[in-house]
Amino acid sequence: MKRIDLPYLRTKKGRSSTYWYFERNGERVKLPAPDAPDFLVRYHEAKKGRTAPPVKRSFVALTASYKRSHRFAKLASRTRKEYDNCLMYYNDKMGKLDPSKMQRRHVIQMQMDNADKVRWANYLVQVIRVLFEHAIDLGWIERNPAKGVSLLKSKTPPRKPWPVDLIETYRQKADGRALLIFELCLGTGQRIGDVRKMRWSDIEEGGINVRQGKTGNDLWIPFTPQLSAVLERTPRDGLFILSQPDSQPVSYRAAAFAVMKVRKEIGAEEYDIHALRHTTASELAAPGLSDDLIMAVTGHTKSCFRGQICLCGPPKNPRTGGTGCKARRGSKAGNVKPDVKPLWRKFQSACQPFENIGGEYRNRTGVHGFAIRCVTTPPTRRRWWLGFRRLKHDVQQMIYCASA
Repeated sequence: MKRIDLPYLRTKKGRSSTYWYFERNGERVKLPAPDAPDFLVRYHEAKKGRTAPPVKRSFVALTASYKRSHRFAKLASRTRKEYDNCLMYYNDKMGKLDPSKMQRRHVIQMQMDNADKVRWANYLVQVIRVLFEHAIDLGWIERNPAKGVSLLKSKTPPRKPWPVDLIETYRQKADGRALLIFELCLGTGQRIGDVRKMRWSDIEEGGINVRQGKTGNDLWIPFTPQLSAVLERTPRDGLFILSQPDSQPVSYRAAAFAVMKVRKEIGAEEYDIHALRHTTASELAAPGLSDDLIMAVTGHTKSCFRGQICLCGPPKNPRTGGTGCKARRGSKAGNVKPDVKPLWRKFQSACQPFENIGGEYRNRTGVHGFAIRCVTTPPTRRRWWLGFRRLKHDVQQMIYCASA
C-alpha cells in the first residue's frame, strides 16, 4: 500500500493486519483502512472533533438503519408491514451477527429452511437483497451476497379467472354483503384491501376514486351496470361502503367468510376473491384494450404480471393470424398509463348514436359495458367509425363495435 502522509495519522501493526488511528493530544480515535470508502470522512470528523460513537455492525443495527432510510420511507404502508415481518425474522435468527460475514450459501440455507412456505422463503431472499444494498450504501460491505439467488418455484397452480357460468350462479345465490363484496371486486378490479376502504364520498360521476394501498396510485374507475344496481340498493349506513355497525370498514376475515359461504354452495372453492381481479383484467383484455389502459383501471405496474393474467387479449387474431400484443402495448417510449376519467367522458360522448348492450357477457366484453351495437344505417355507421379513428388511440380501443 502506498504510504499516506496525513497529520495525526498513526498506525499499529498487529499479527495479521494493520490498525489506523487519529491521535492528537493523547486522544486516539480508531479509523478504517485508507482504502475504505468512508476513510476520509471519518478522518476529517476526528480532526474536527466530531467523532461519532462506534457502531457495532450487526443485523439489529443494519435493520434499524434501514428503517430510518429513504428506501424504507418511500414504501407503501402495506409493503412496510410485510418488510417488517422479514426484518423481525432476521433480528430473531441472526440479530447479533455481522452482516459482512454473510455469504451466498447462508442466504440459500435460509431460503431452504423455509422452503415449506414458498412465498415466505422467496420474500425473505428478496427483502434481504434490498437490505444488503443498504449495507453497501453504508460502506459495510462491497458486494451483495443475496444478488442472483434464484427464487423457488411454487407447485401451487396459478389463480384462474372466474368462469362466466360461476359468476352468474354466484349472483343468483348471493345477496346482501356477499353480493356487494363480489360486485365491488369484479366491477373495480381492485384488491380486497382497497375495496374494504372504499367510502361513499369517493363515488364521483358514475365511478369511484381509489388510492391503492400497495402502490399508492390514485385511480378513477367507472362502475359496471351490475355494480351500479347493487350500490343503489345498498343503504348508506356508515362512512364506508362495506361498513360494520360501529362504522368501521368490514374486516378481511368477515369479507372472506361471507364470500366463501357462497363459494361452497356453488362449488367455486377453487376461485377466491383475488381471482376476481384476474377476471376483470382478462375481460378488459379480451376486446383488445391496450395494456396501458388496463393497468390504468386495475393499477397494475407490469403488463402480463408473472404470466398470471393475460393482458394481451385472445391468443390468435382470426384476421391476421397473430396475437396483436405488440400493437396493443404501444411504443416503449410512451409507456405511460393514461388517465381514465377524460377518456371515459370522450367515450360516452362519442357513443351517442350507439345502443349500449353492456351488462352481460356478450362477445366477452359486456362485463364492463364496452360492448355496443350500431343503431344507424351502414353509411352513417362508417362515418362515425371514421370519427372514432380521429380520437385518441386509447379511446378508439375502448370502443368494440359488436354490430348485430
